[in-house]
Amino acid sequence: MATYVPADWPAGVHPPGSEGFEETATAWLLEVVPPDFRLHGVLRRHPAALAAMARHHTAACVEGARQGYRTARTELAEIVPPHAIDSVLAAYRTEGRRLAATAKAVELVERAIRGERFAAKIGDD
Repeated sequence: MATYVPADWPAGVHPPGSEGFEETATAWLLEVVPPDFRLHGVLRRHPAALAAMARHHTAACVEGARQGYRTARTELAEIVPPHAIDSVLAAYRTEGRRLAATAKAVELVERAIRGERFAAKIGDD
């Protein structure tokens, strides 16, 4: 029987409990965080620690994008033309959605690393 993973599960990460899950989860999490995180062997040896740090990092990125979106017009009004500000806001919206999806996927992987098993809910595909 195949292991269920939620729709927001990251591509390339094997399902929890399957062969290679921890290795693929660790590799994916290392792609999500800044490259310097790779310098810390403890994060490779302890995927739960890496997942927690990745959760904090991605949450901070989401909040940073939200703050940037909220303040872009006032911060940039005197130095960037109005049409460019609209483009900056569009970039924030696009990146904000991507960052939020990544943060959600990190949370799922962390939960799985901690031993949580997922079950399909009514209406899930």
